Amino acid sequence: MKLYEFSQGRTPLFISMPHDGTRIPGDLEARMTKRALQRPDTDWHVARLYQFAQDLEASLIRPLYHRYVVDLNRAPDDTTLYPGSSNTEVCPSSCFDDSPIYRDGAVPDATEVAERIDTYWRPYHQRLQQELARIRNAHGVALLYEAHTIRSRVPRFFEGVLPDFNLGTADGKSCASALTQRFADQLAQIEGYTYIVNGRFKGGYITRAYGKPEDDIHVVQLELSQRTYMDEDHPYTYREQLAQQVQPALKSVLTTMLKWADAAKPSA
Repeated sequence: MKLYEFSQGRTPLFISMPHDGTRIPGDLEARMTKRALQRPDTDWHVARLYQFAQDLEASLIRPLYHRYVVDLNRAPDDTTLYPGSSNTEVCPSSCFDDSPIYRDGAVPDATEVAERIDTYWRPYHQRLQQELARIRNAHGVALLYEAHTIRSRVPRFFEGVLPDFNLGTADGKSCASALTQRFADQLAQIEGYTYIVNGRFKGGYITRAYGKPEDDIHVVQLELSQRTYMDEDHPYTYREQLAQQVQPALKSVLTTMLKWADAAKPSA
């Protein structure tokens, strides 16, 4: 069973899209609510939005299966990302609007959750670890960019409207402070969009687990507001004209990372 798509690049940059998958096994779909089957919490069209990344010769990984099967950006032991705030699980039981994912009596038990983690979660993370190690060995430094998107309004998680660009570096722990500053400077120059650094979204499990700047592995997460490139309501249509406007900004951010990495490589 193919779980993800992966391509190896030639630069220090590795792009992960952990919430881009849409597949749900048929037996699992049969247990889900009508609302859940619309897959409202997908990071829609991320691979399409970042198709320009091939020009940057970055390594890429994206899952084929949906976050309702297993959330690749949550800890396998369900450690809470944001204490005191609403959180979703590694095998979520509710949609972002608090509606149930499963029909009555169909929520997965602990045994099923463990099986899904072994089947879907671990292979993705093994590949992440392997590629980060390869990149660091090849280039002296590794950059992992977590590409995420979300609705601009999700009252369960934040009040009001989310900024367009939401950069997370685990409050500065997942990458060098100089890289965070370069990111912030770049975002400040982008006209027509709002941004924040380490606001409501500071980076999920992947950012926090793999970001080890002391070991030359730098991880950042960008949570992009979906209103910048698509219709936020079903059927979640990709808006080419909007996407073309925001893609140069995304590309400039990734290019900034590569330029920083080139200067930050350890001396031979």
